[in-house]
Amino acid sequence: MITLAPLPYTTNALEPIIDTHTVELHYGKHHQGYVNKLNELIAGTPFENTSLEDIIKSAEWPIFNNAAQIWNHTFYRNELTEPREGRQPIWALYDAIVAKRGTFQTFQETMIASAVGNFGSGRTWLVKNTDWTLEIMNTSNAWCPLTTDKKALLTIDVREHAYYLTYQNRRIEYVTNIWQCINRDKVNELFE
Repeated sequence: MITLAPLPYTTNALEPIIDTHTVELHYGKHHQGYVNKLNELIAGTPFENTSLEDIIKSAEWPIFNNAAQIWNHTFYRNELTEPREGRQPIWALYDAIVAKRGTFQTFQETMIASAVGNFGSGRTWLVKNTDWTLEIMNTSNAWCPLTTDKKALLTIDVREHAYYLTYQNRRIEYVTNIWQCINRDKVNELFE
């Protein structure tokens, strides 16, 4: 049985970037809904006592869809923290970003543009390839780097329920502001 991981902050911790009501709906309704549906789908199957990651790597839709959505939502939540302007990565990750994009600002602008241009419902990821190079990639629906040989470091959730109550159709404002909530220590930890 899969359980919903606890929220790593209070529901109002991300304000004013993401309002309390959005966090409550996104976590308590959408995220919990995927957990409930997955548990319903895997009851009595070989996946019933399997880890979430193993389910994602071997299941087909609709089991895959619900499992991957749980993983994606958990990953996104765990990288966020209280807002603070000027957040940049530290140590080795910063050096890798500068080596790839020239400046952190150029990297951030590229990732924002990728997220804004990610059509429909999905996520924009910063991933580390097996050769330690960095890549920005978009995924649709439930797809995630866990289904590849790439390691997820950072994601921006551009599914409308992640931001619509605060930003309506202003995705660019959301993907620009969300950087204030990125936990740079968490992202760097994943990189190293």
